[in-house]
Amino acid sequence: MLQTTVGWHVDMEFEEDTHRTRAAALVRLPDGTEVRAHGYASRHPVDSNQPRVGEEVAGARALNELAMKLLTKAHDEIDEVSGRTSHPLS
Repeated sequence: MLQTTVGWHVDMEFEEDTHRTRAAALVRLPDGTEVRAHGYASRHPVDSNQPRVGEEVAGARALNELAMKLLTKAHDEIDEVSGRTSHPLS
């Protein structure tokens, strides 16, 4: 059996100010489809300024949203090909 190796690259960008971090995630699939997602993190005023932590939280939230969008996309494609409604993927 021949197996094909496929790789995906996820691009992450961050915008930060003193109290908030925004992450944007983008994955380009081999069929040319782009899936985008966003995540946010807010720093409480009494917490110390740790930009890396904000990036990690916002990035994780963006990746979580990206994962859910990919699951939905796969679910929709299964339904389209099969002609029936399948059980939700989670």
